[in-house]
Amino acid sequence: MSLWDQRTRASALFLSGFLFFSALALCQGFYFRPHYFILILPAVSLLIGAAISKLSDLLTGRMVWFRFAPLLLLAMMLSIPILWDKKVLFAVPPIQASALIYPENPFLESVRIADYVREHTDPDDTIAVLGSEPEIYFYARRHSATGYIYTYALMEQQKYAQQMQQEMMREIERARPKYLISVAMSDSWLRRPSSDSSIFTWANEYMTQNYVADGFVSITPTESHYFFGDAPPAGHRLKDYILIYKRKS
Repeated sequence: MSLWDQRTRASALFLSGFLFFSALALCQGFYFRPHYFILILPAVSLLIGAAISKLSDLLTGRMVWFRFAPLLLLAMMLSIPILWDKKVLFAVPPIQASALIYPENPFLESVRIADYVREHTDPDDTIAVLGSEPEIYFYARRHSATGYIYTYALMEQQKYAQQMQQEMMREIERARPKYLISVAMSDSWLRRPSSDSSIFTWANEYMTQNYVADGFVSITPTESHYFFGDAPPAGHRLKDYILIYKRKS
C-alpha cells in the first residue's frame, strides 16, 4: 500500500499504527503462547484487505479475469485453514470439537466435576483446585479458597516460586475448603525437572489428614470415566486423572 497515494495515505498511517500497538499488546509480559497472537489478527486482516484492494486498483485496465486474480489468491489462502480444520468446523459437534482441539486439557471433564461439586456444596462454601483449571470455579459457581487459580508460575524456575507455593498452602489451610480437586495432568502444571515439589508433598499430607476421596475421573485420549461419591477403584488410575476430595466432618 503506497504512502504517496492521497486516497490511501490516511488509512495506511492508521493501519500501521494499529499493527504497532497490537504488537505491543502481544508483547506484554513477554509470554508468546499461540492464542495470544489473536491480538494482532484484526490489524493483519485489515492490512491484507487494503493490500488486495490496492493490488486490484493497480491492475485496472487489464483483462477482467486478471483484475480478479488478487481476490482469487485471497480466497485460496483463506480456504487452506478451513480445509485443514474441516473436521472440527463441519464434521463433529462442539463437545467433540473441543476434545479434538484441546486433547491434553480437561475442559469437558471440568463441567461434570463442577456440576458434582455445586450439587454437594452451599453457595458460601469455598473449593480449591490444585492445578490450572479456573473453569471449575466458574462452572461450579463457587469461590476459590486461594488466589492462585493458575499454578504455572509455581513450577517456574524463578525466585518467588517457593514463596508463592507457601502462600497457596497457607491460604487453603486457612480457608478450609469443603472440596479440593487435585488435577494430575501435565498441562495443568507444566512441571519441569527443576521445579520445586514442596506443594505436592504438602498436598499429599494435607489431603490424607483432612480429606477423603469423593470422586475420581480417569482421562484417556478416547474417553473419560467418572466415579463420584465413593473412593475410586485403584485399577482405573491412569497417566491423566483428577481426584476429588471432600473435607472430613
